[in-house]
Amino acid sequence: MLGLYAFFYGTLHLLIYLIADRYASLDFPNGIFAWQSVRAFGASIWADVAKRKFITIGFTAWLCMLPLALTSTAGWIRRLGGKNWNRLHRLVYASAVAAVIHYYWLVKADIRRPLTYAAIVFVLLGFRAAWKIRSVAARR
Repeated sequence: MLGLYAFFYGTLHLLIYLIADRYASLDFPNGIFAWQSVRAFGASIWADVAKRKFITIGFTAWLCMLPLALTSTAGWIRRLGGKNWNRLHRLVYASAVAAVIHYYWLVKADIRRPLTYAAIVFVLLGFRAAWKIRSVAARR
């Protein structure tokens, strides 16, 4: 459930960026839903992604969470099989690291909060790695 909340938050974050930042800053000489407006919207997003690396890494974090959210039901676990589902859901680690990097690159002055989140992710990933090493050693 926590993962779905993270995806929901990330989706809201992405939508606010797309609508409030990119879409609202455009002129609409031919109307809001004209083809030229859609092209200008896409060009505006692409220019922003190329110019700001924190947007690229943030979008990467969201893309890593997308298949996790889509396959988080019992039906998808059955379809994929437990082993494949677990393998796919290891993307959560890449998503967490990318989200922390996104936040760190976004902040310009006070980096204490991004570093706090980085420390939390580091500790959690460290516990996960230690748990994995311990379980592999116990099997031998």
